[in-house]
Amino acid sequence: MPESSDSAATFGPSPSQSSSSSCSSSSSSSSSSALFGKYEVGKLVGVGAFAKVYHARDVRTGESVAVKSVNKHKIVKGGLGSHVKREISIMRRLRHPHIVRLKEVLATKTKIFFVMDFARGGELFAKVSKGRFSEELCRKYFQQLISAVGYCHARGVFHRDLKPENLLLDENWNLKVTDFGLSAIKDPTRPDGLLHTLCGTPAYVAPEILAKKGYDGAKADVWSCGVVLYVLSAGYLPFNDRNLMVMYRKIYNGEFKFPKWTSPELRRFISRLLDTDPATRITVDEIVRDPWFRKGYREIEFRSPEDLFKDDDFEVGKCLNAFDLISFSSGFDLSVMFQRSDSGGERFASAESPEAILDAIAAAAEEEGVGVAEKSGWGMTLGGQNGNLQVAVRIYKLTEDLVMVVVTKTVNDVWPSPDIWENKIRPKLGGLVYESIGSSIGSTSGSSCNDLD
Repeated sequence: MPESSDSAATFGPSPSQSSSSSCSSSSSSSSSSALFGKYEVGKLVGVGAFAKVYHARDVRTGESVAVKSVNKHKIVKGGLGSHVKREISIMRRLRHPHIVRLKEVLATKTKIFFVMDFARGGELFAKVSKGRFSEELCRKYFQQLISAVGYCHARGVFHRDLKPENLLLDENWNLKVTDFGLSAIKDPTRPDGLLHTLCGTPAYVAPEILAKKGYDGAKADVWSCGVVLYVLSAGYLPFNDRNLMVMYRKIYNGEFKFPKWTSPELRRFISRLLDTDPATRITVDEIVRDPWFRKGYREIEFRSPEDLFKDDDFEVGKCLNAFDLISFSSGFDLSVMFQRSDSGGERFASAESPEAILDAIAAAAEEEGVGVAEKSGWGMTLGGQNGNLQVAVRIYKLTEDLVMVVVTKTVNDVWPSPDIWENKIRPKLGGLVYESIGSSIGSTSGSSCNDLD
């Protein structure tokens, strides 16, 4: 990033006042042409190697959301499936005003869709690249960043890729942390309690990570926060060189200089953040007690660490884990009625209640002399004449309005007919299947789901 002028950047009216929405809010828009009948997708607002981000509108509430479309084939080919799984696992549990919230995850055979808060102000990087910030503005954003980072650390979550490109701004110019694809969850089974994976963006990576030894994820995040604060106040990176190895040497040795306009208090504070020794580097608890940080600081109340394990959006034991959506090697195409899975079973989407689905399947089976061997919660098993397990039916929650029914079948001689499921029972279940999702996308051009790379 080139050095900017001495003038500090200031922000004007909120984005919602200065620009019109990129998603059409016309009441005449048909929800049937929207993504899963729920989201009208409009302007492309971001592109990455494996995903594209669109501005969208919730057709039920009119709320602006961001839809991140991930190409399943690309992430599998690139070996990044674990990153996507990790991002889903972490983001859907984090509830903090300065962290982008993951609202839901949707999927077709070829795409995975993250529906998230829409940060109308865009990337913080785009703002600071136009000029450095005033010290007061730096303090405001750093306070919000540390509030979010401290919240994550209290839950054993370390971001590991903090940089201005992953810090967004909402319509009120408040900061939102995003992109948890490289995040790590502390593993209590490791005897040293340290992380051992080299990751992050080079200019923001802590020196102990470069040493390729075990490192404390919290201390590494604090270093990255220090680099972010330096960039906001100076307008350029503290460690930068065209030669990557030279830059790494500067990071490892802590070789950087402050611009002349940096106040003594801020110099002292950043020096504590960019301490090359993680043992003496300032901690989050010490940061919030530092005089420079505390000026004008208002603590934000957030939820207790135990809430990491509580899932507001999904009932425990009944929800289809987003990992399963990704791990179905054949994909789950919601536009297909009955789709065969690799395990020899079938699955289909339905808008009916789980109770109604189970009752309908049981009634259809009983008409053919096949009884219910066991029924529990959102699942049941159908048995042949001697009560042996023949068909297992399990129902999982996909969205607020849709469930997925997974049928696993074993055929043997106790069935009245070996193909009774295909020829007798299954044809009676057509009314349960939700047929109209995943076929089109609600944008001004009427794009299909497959157009969202």
